[in-house]
Amino acid sequence: MHPSAFDAVSNQDAATSPTTSRIAPVTRRAAVWLAAVALAGCAGLGKPTSAPIAPVPVTTEINVMTSGGFAAAYDELRPAYERLSGSVVKTAYGSSMGGAVDSIPSRMTRGEPVDVVILARPALDALVAQGKVVTGSQVDLVNSLIGMSVKKGAPRPDIGTVEALKRTLLAAPSIAYSASASGTYYETEMLKNLGLEAQVKPKSQRILSERVATVVARGDAALGLQQVSELLPVAGADFIGVLPPEVQRMTVFSAGIATTARQPQAARDMIAYFTSSAAEPVIRKSGLEPAKKPVAAMPAR
Repeated sequence: MHPSAFDAVSNQDAATSPTTSRIAPVTRRAAVWLAAVALAGCAGLGKPTSAPIAPVPVTTEINVMTSGGFAAAYDELRPAYERLSGSVVKTAYGSSMGGAVDSIPSRMTRGEPVDVVILARPALDALVAQGKVVTGSQVDLVNSLIGMSVKKGAPRPDIGTVEALKRTLLAAPSIAYSASASGTYYETEMLKNLGLEAQVKPKSQRILSERVATVVARGDAALGLQQVSELLPVAGADFIGVLPPEVQRMTVFSAGIATTARQPQAARDMIAYFTSSAAEPVIRKSGLEPAKKPVAAMPAR
């Protein structure tokens, strides 16, 4: 399916959050086919036939693994894509990196079924190097910034400047950060560059298999740092802003096709949809920015 076909669909269809049913509707082509079969059957009533009954078309099933950075946008875009394509999409969530049992690298090592993987670009490139993702299939989807949240109703600390951020980190009794791309940057580079590693790292906790803002909302940490798109959906936490430009680290989340993909063409079409103009309003609403201009759907090989 060419991107122009995706763009012809209204943005309302892409942005509306539909039912979470995994059962895709019958496509127009399938509906016409079924109607033709039904008419043929009626015309032949009472007449013996030895011809076999034509099989019902099988709906394409696409398996996707996505990290949290793209998850909020993906959760709205997926049902719209299912309606457009007639495909059924099954999803597994996990972090871009790390050894958690539900991380994307761990899932792929176990051989879980997957056609499309969506995660931080460095982690995707590592999977390409390991032979788990098709070389050249990588497509950048979105740019993501790191932000901070506090428990809903708590005082909103100042992080507008580097000095204000340093004061906030020093004053916080506890800080939660993710086990993925933003957290790796926080624990290995940011604190060191701010000169706060000795004072702040001991009171910081790395969160596995859970959104950082969820931990903050429970009151288990005073501050939470993660990708903006992962902080915004948590109702029990207040988003207070992004890190200052001097210490900000933008992460590019990208998609690729697994070398074990059973539906490589459907995977290409889905990735093209995620880069189409129809997807842009949903992407921006989730706190992300489209990475670049839409890409054409790759032809079948």
